[in-house]
Amino acid sequence: MLKTFDLVLIGVMTATAAVTYTIKHRAELKLEEVHRLEAEIKLEEDTIDLLKADWALQSQPNRLERLVKAYDDELQLQPTQSTSLVHAKELPMLKSEVPVPEVTEAKASAKGATGASAKGAALAGATVTTKAQPVPKPAPRAAEEDEADEIETGSVE
Repeated sequence: MLKTFDLVLIGVMTATAAVTYTIKHRAELKLEEVHRLEAEIKLEEDTIDLLKADWALQSQPNRLERLVKAYDDELQLQPTQSTSLVHAKELPMLKSEVPVPEVTEAKASAKGATGASAKGAALAGATVTTKAQPVPKPAPRAAEEDEADEIETGSVE
């Protein structure tokens, strides 16, 4: 009986060693993957820093001014006129700011609406006690600004 018990213990120890080795091997593989991902992240961060530095160099005002002067004949760039900018009053209104027309049962019946439809409109929340505000319209633009909006595009030679 002692020999059978010894064989069982040897089998258990062998299985335990195999499981321990498998767990260790998987942990080493995960650690290698973590190191690989950290290296990729470091490379991406370095690339981002390099691109930010390159953008800072490319967008320096002195450099851009020199390029504008060098290519002035081909580009024919002009400074933006202050009248070319949109005023705040020319922007469209938000839907939440659009005034709701005033509708009451008396006005609805005076316009030929039936009492049932006026009550339905009242139940739907269409009645407003405040005076409706006019919707602002954008100011007309000058004719020369309309011509500036028509830009011809073509290939650069």
